Amino acid sequence: MKIVLASGNKGKLAELRAMLEPLGLELIAQSELGIPEAAEPFHTFVENALAKARHAAEHSGLPAIADDAGLCVDAFGGRPGVDTAYYATQFGYEKGDDNNVRALLEQMKDLSHRRAAMVSTLVAVRSAQDPEPLIAVGRVTGEISREPAGSNGFGFDPVMYIPEFAQTFAQLPVAVKNANSHRGRAARAMVDLMRERWLS
Repeated sequence: MKIVLASGNKGKLAELRAMLEPLGLELIAQSELGIPEAAEPFHTFVENALAKARHAAEHSGLPAIADDAGLCVDAFGGRPGVDTAYYATQFGYEKGDDNNVRALLEQMKDLSHRRAAMVSTLVAVRSAQDPEPLIAVGRVTGEISREPAGSNGFGFDPVMYIPEFAQTFAQLPVAVKNANSHRGRAARAMVDLMRERWLS
């Protein structure tokens, strides 16, 4: 079965493709089908992911899956949250992972309370009007390190320090990171939901 990923993000595509492959699902990026990105006007991960999944399903005529993920910093009241990808732009930097990390470390330089969570919300729909979307959430709590470490991963992985591993996400081997990341947890829950609701 073909399913469209409502994203052009190569990192997300690689991670989710590996996780959905055992189900016999062929994941295709919406960019490969010429589908433009959906608007993300909402303040919660689940609303944005649902909007993206419905958009991709409507334009492709195929089932679709979307991920809305972000960093929720306790000291900032849960922000940047849904605005994670554009975090750096509010401080005069261009959009990009390295600038996001730089801006975050600058904003947190005087803070001792550094607890944060990485959250991934996956939503899958069989069609654009699916009344029963599948929703899976993965969450990992850690701390924002004082400087980046590691070269695996993307986004805030180099500064997301995970106490149980005593390393940042970017320092972990890819297989370990994928198994324990917010997206990995959400994807495992989504695989179970798809098996139960769509494939049984």
